[in-house]
Amino acid sequence: MSAPPLLFDRTLRRRRLDRSATDWRTADFLHCRAAEDIADRLSAIMRRFPLAVELGAAPGLIAALAPPQQVELWIQAGLSGARLEGFSGPRVVADEERLPFGEASLDLIASALSLHWTNDLVGALVQIRRALRPDGLFIGALLGGATLTELRQALLIAESEIGSGAGARVSPFADGFDGAALLQRAGFTLPVADVDRVTVRYEHPLRLMADLRAMGETSILADRPRTPLSRAVLARTAEVYAERFALPDGRIPATFEIVTLTGWAAHDSQQKPLKPGSAKIRLADALKTVEHKLGPE
Repeated sequence: MSAPPLLFDRTLRRRRLDRSATDWRTADFLHCRAAEDIADRLSAIMRRFPLAVELGAAPGLIAALAPPQQVELWIQAGLSGARLEGFSGPRVVADEERLPFGEASLDLIASALSLHWTNDLVGALVQIRRALRPDGLFIGALLGGATLTELRQALLIAESEIGSGAGARVSPFADGFDGAALLQRAGFTLPVADVDRVTVRYEHPLRLMADLRAMGETSILADRPRTPLSRAVLARTAEVYAERFALPDGRIPATFEIVTLTGWAAHDSQQKPLKPGSAKIRLADALKTVEHKLGPE
């Protein structure tokens, strides 16, 4: 079995997070939004989780927002030790691609905006599922395919016009419509995926780029261009961005798509689909309608 392609430079990912360790709270609006949504979903589940892990680049956000009586102990885990330094509770430096947790050792794993940087997302989800006890819960938010579509287009046009060719400057992201299928492939039961599309307005594309740097969300593509963007390309990018996407007030929009995945580790108590042919009544009778056969008699 061949290894998955290396799309992302994970060493560079760690350096990006370390670099932004002191600045990420100045641009944490996406992480906060994802964490709030995860906490809301947890509050709707009427059960306790003795041991939980918050896995990601924004330590402590989910734990601070989740109902305090619902989780007995939160462990913070993430790729960047520098980001974890600001958290006073239990913490462990952990790579999402090589989780250190024992099999069936956790009751809950929650992740806000980090899994989209894994080279093998299904493999990461499999590790998460194996770390959960039977009937354990995973809730994770990651960036989806429509994220930064405006910036992606503007950069491609600017580089193709001014540079020696357009390079991949914005990373690809998973399609939100594939979320439930990804969970099923990883062995989760009761999989659910939904999409929250957020539009943020900026005065200038450079402000967007500054926020991405502060978040630690700049590109880590393994096959990325090694030369930095020239001033001419940056200027043309801003022009194209404004020409194609500017709003009536002159600001430019930046689209972020947050895909939230929810799945459970298998357990005998969970509801299961009925076997084909086991229905007690006909669908037409239940709907109080007339059944019409298709095709020739």
